[in-house]
Amino acid sequence: MDTLEYVMLDIGSIAPDFALENQTREVIRLSDFRGRKNVVIAFHPFAFTPVCTRQMQSYQAAWPTLESLDVQVLGISTDAGPSKAAWAASMGGLPFAVLADHHPHGAVASSYGAMGNFGLAERDIFIVDKSGRIAWAKHHGMDDDPSLDELMAELGKLR
Repeated sequence: MDTLEYVMLDIGSIAPDFALENQTREVIRLSDFRGRKNVVIAFHPFAFTPVCTRQMQSYQAAWPTLESLDVQVLGISTDAGPSKAAWAASMGGLPFAVLADHHPHGAVASSYGAMGNFGLAERDIFIVDKSGRIAWAKHHGMDDDPSLDELMAELGKLR
């Protein structure tokens, strides 16, 4: 079986803009946050899976601190919109957007180098600063719980 070469975007590069629907079918554009907010783009493989759920719940629990740091979180997977809506509801609602990169399948994940071999987004996290540049990026394994402390430390550097 062929495998994809895994290459994420470089630190300092301009983050590709995108427009995707969130869990309430509102279109969210990365460029809407330029000049206003730092953005955590959290690509994840699947809604309704244990690691992905814990990851989003960690951002939910840290939301007051994330807001105080002028941060917007965007959770992105290739799941369909209704699945993202049901998943967000199952977590009691989320104060941030979970986005469906469903059609064309994985186009946004691909533009960030975060599309995996099996048609799933990898567990890749990017921080996009207020100027629209990639300030930090990290790849995690499918079963790895990303460290919220590490993410918060990196976000703290942007102040």
